[in-house]
Amino acid sequence: MESNVSLGEVHKSISIPHKNKGIIRRLLAFGGPAYLVSVGYMDPGNWATDLEGGAKFGYVLVWVLLMSNLMALLLQTLSARLGIVTGRDLAQACRDHYAKPVTIALWILCEIAIIACDLAEVLGTAIAINLLFDIPLLWGVFITALDVLVLLALQHLGMRKLEAVILTLILLIGFCFIFEIFLARPELPSVMSGFIPHLPSGSLVIAIGIIGATVMPHNLYLHSALVQTREFDQTADGKRDACKYNLIDSFLALNGAFFINAAILILAGAVFFTQGKVVTEIQQAHELLSPLLGTKMAGILFAVALLASGQSSTITGTIAGQIVMEGFLHWKIRPALRRIITRSLAIIPAALVLSIFGDESTLSLLIISQVVLSMQLAFAIIPLVHFTSERKLMGDFVNKLWVKVLAWITAAIVLALNINLLIEKESEAIASATPSHQLTGLIALPFLVAIGFLLLYILFKPWFRSTRAEKDIISAGSLGVLTPSMKYSRVGVAIEGNDKDKGVIEQALSLCASHGTIVLIHIVTSASGFFLRERARDAASRQGEKYLASLKQDLLSNHEIDIHTAIGFGSAPKELIRIGKLEQIDLLVMASHGHRGFKDLIFGTTVSPVRHALNIPVFIVQ
Repeated sequence: MESNVSLGEVHKSISIPHKNKGIIRRLLAFGGPAYLVSVGYMDPGNWATDLEGGAKFGYVLVWVLLMSNLMALLLQTLSARLGIVTGRDLAQACRDHYAKPVTIALWILCEIAIIACDLAEVLGTAIAINLLFDIPLLWGVFITALDVLVLLALQHLGMRKLEAVILTLILLIGFCFIFEIFLARPELPSVMSGFIPHLPSGSLVIAIGIIGATVMPHNLYLHSALVQTREFDQTADGKRDACKYNLIDSFLALNGAFFINAAILILAGAVFFTQGKVVTEIQQAHELLSPLLGTKMAGILFAVALLASGQSSTITGTIAGQIVMEGFLHWKIRPALRRIITRSLAIIPAALVLSIFGDESTLSLLIISQVVLSMQLAFAIIPLVHFTSERKLMGDFVNKLWVKVLAWITAAIVLALNINLLIEKESEAIASATPSHQLTGLIALPFLVAIGFLLLYILFKPWFRSTRAEKDIISAGSLGVLTPSMKYSRVGVAIEGNDKDKGVIEQALSLCASHGTIVLIHIVTSASGFFLRERARDAASRQGEKYLASLKQDLLSNHEIDIHTAIGFGSAPKELIRIGKLEQIDLLVMASHGHRGFKDLIFGTTVSPVRHALNIPVFIVQ
């Protein structure tokens, strides 16, 4: 049902070839979600930590990148498995298992993390525009608002073409750094020594920054939803097959991200560390590359790769935002409007800081964005490990003991390092000689305490009490026997495909004549529905048709009334009006969404235009 699946517009929209078609074709069909996820591991926030780590400590921290990549691979594998086995993304699973106040708190934290990540993408894109076209950084920040137009163009291409665009950007970044590494010619023995675990004095904070920038929280929500775009068999063998191919997809994509991050760090070590150049800004790295490597092309390719990094991360960040909003709250707003809101909340602080403190403040802003990300990280990892370790939820796909041990070790490492980073930053703020810094630290303290209690609740809840029973969501065949009363002969019922339908159908039956007709009406409001209408064959239209057919069968078996079904595409009000007139109904029963005013601008309104256009009674079920 459209509102109960993750990314309903593209849910199960990509078919998987049969096993006899060969491994390569099946691998290509499953391949894609991990590449969208991997761009989050090479965004401008990663660039800042990798450049600083390589410039200050050479190749010594390469092993930290490798460890971060292994952590990310484990967590992303668990995220994909959760989506494949349960059919729920991580945000939906949290909503199913936690009380509403906790769910709202988790959503707020996740939204803050997405905005912080978008802040890094704004800065990275603005810096790239500045380096390529010599446009002032502040103007570059405002130009990044235009990427909404890019998103509008891409969202109509379909998931496979979107994945192809992202893969192209990743390959562009990879090519740029292959060229840079070729020019830098780092010494291979010295690079290999960086894989030996060792933390020199003063490198702990940078190591924490690398881990925090690599293991991003919203990527876990993202991956658990993207794997559901594949239409694989819902049998145990089918799910096992999907888990296997998604593991291969994750291994290839995340190792590609590791190569790019390692290339940035190695490039900084080979060019800046060996020359004794201290680099603390991305712009500074660009300025030094060309003279040190002896060609202007080095600086140009560096800026091009940075631009590709910022744009690819922007696209996937928007999808992740849609997933967490729909998953946690069941709110669905237009992707472009969502993009405008998120980008505005990132642009405003970036523009204010740049206008007040100048271009030199970019590194501080990037670091702040990574600290905010670190605050959210545990709230995604701990539920993920809990859910995938729960046999009642996962069945035979539950985590094995060795996987549980590795997952909790990973969670403990990430949690400990990020708590250490937060305590350090808070202590610095409170101990600062600057009154404004002290005030900031004191204001942040109660919020950190509240977050700490929320973390303890999530960590220990499954061990003290059973998880909340799943919500009573209506499914086909669960309507039961209802007693109609005689009032109207043809009653139209607006079916949304969610838990409101039961109450709406009950009211319709009570208002329908004993031998009357019920017309079940469902509107497909996906992107394909708007543009292709009757030709749309996406997951939302197929599930809508299947749902209406099952409801019809259920009602026919329990009631002596005639049942018709009608499905529309595009604008819900226009289609309800059209179908209502076509079916000649004399009463329309529909649900109220419970919002008005400003919320109508965001979510849209259906009741008002319908009741004014149809010359029949419209019964609203609150």
